Amino acid sequence: MNHPTPTLRAELSQFWRIGWPLLIAQTAQMGTGVVDTIMAARFGDKDLAAIAIGFNIWLPLYLVVLGVIFASSTIIAQDFGAGRIQRIRDHLPQTLWVSVFLSLIVAPICYYSHLGLPWLGIDELTAEKSSEYIKMVAFGFPAIGIFMALRYHMQGVGITSPFAVASVIGFIANIPLNYIFIFGFGDIPAMGAQGCGIATAISMWLSALIITLYVLTKKSLQQYMPPLRPVAPDPTTIKEILTIGAPVGATFFLETAVFAGIALLVSSLGDVAIGAHQIAFNVWDMFYIPMLAIGSSMATRMGHALGAQDQQGVFMALKAGILCSGVISVTTMIILLSFPTAIVGIYSDSQDISLLAVRLLSFAALFVIIDAVQIVGSFSMRAYKKTRFPFIASMVAYWLIALPLGYYLGIMNADNAFDGAAGFWVGIIVGVAVASVMIAVRLVLLLRQPIPTGFTPDYDV
Repeated sequence: MNHPTPTLRAELSQFWRIGWPLLIAQTAQMGTGVVDTIMAARFGDKDLAAIAIGFNIWLPLYLVVLGVIFASSTIIAQDFGAGRIQRIRDHLPQTLWVSVFLSLIVAPICYYSHLGLPWLGIDELTAEKSSEYIKMVAFGFPAIGIFMALRYHMQGVGITSPFAVASVIGFIANIPLNYIFIFGFGDIPAMGAQGCGIATAISMWLSALIITLYVLTKKSLQQYMPPLRPVAPDPTTIKEILTIGAPVGATFFLETAVFAGIALLVSSLGDVAIGAHQIAFNVWDMFYIPMLAIGSSMATRMGHALGAQDQQGVFMALKAGILCSGVISVTTMIILLSFPTAIVGIYSDSQDISLLAVRLLSFAALFVIIDAVQIVGSFSMRAYKKTRFPFIASMVAYWLIALPLGYYLGIMNADNAFDGAAGFWVGIIVGVAVASVMIAVRLVLLLRQPIPTGFTPDYDV
């Protein structure tokens, strides 16, 4: 099959069309967490701490759902490229079956996760408030499954505006909902952390409702939507979704867990160490948002080319992804190395924290360059439905290298808290460098092969 050779300019235009709504949506989702933090802080220190603890408990569970359902985007992208519209329509009910199944598992885990709080040695009142917060958030998890199913269904065909619209409306609605349930309004009593959990759950359901109404009423999307009638589970399709998505969900979950573990270990070095570490990590987190948008856009465009058996299209999508990620990572590195003191000053006026945070930002500058390679490589392999190898590479990098090496350099070998915090960042950098090399080599080998035919996932790594 002959395809016109795409130009880099045309590919970048497609990147922008898919990527900018993703960037807006992910920024809105991050902003929801910021609003929760600010409003809880105004209510009380205990409630702020409770929400911080609870957020780090339910976030990994949220990422499991996101990672598994991400598989539908990969599958649909290839179907779209091949022009299999009916297959796209038939896929959505099966994705919804998977999301319902995940919700039935994850929601109860979230609800009862507070039972483990006493093992963390948390203040009794803080633990109680965190428990109330987590229980309320759990009621929003079924909505997350519906939201993700529709988001990735549309993202697979290259339409990301429903995700952006629903996320922005959810973010805006979360502000008055937080005010009402945290501080109280009329006959509704002030509930602090518990109220924040209620507001979060309502926002989750509102976002799911908005995206559902959007895709059902937007005429241009109807060609990709199935008829509104009950559909029985299809074991073959569900197996395909789980085979591709489970490693992605596990990767997101375990990456979050290892960074949480590192933060706990750094906290043992004292308030200055954890404060500086959190600043550096937050700066990296802001870099990660546009990189996720680039990775998702690239995976969608590569999936379209793979479905169309267009080798040049695959290379052009990859080239555009490398160019965009390179610009963002190099720009970020230059900013971090040029204005570290000014950046840290936004977060803290403590001299000790600032001194260490400036040092850690130099590590963060190197980290963003190396991590860009891993992000681009991982999303490229996911476009090929190869999700097990990125999972293996991440687990080797973070759990077998970054965490043990960071513990050795930061706890066992460091003479002071400053060197200890830096030691953990060295471990993270070495770990992600190993993952980047592993994934890059595997991707090069994959790109040298002919585009695979057939529409089932590959079961090898």
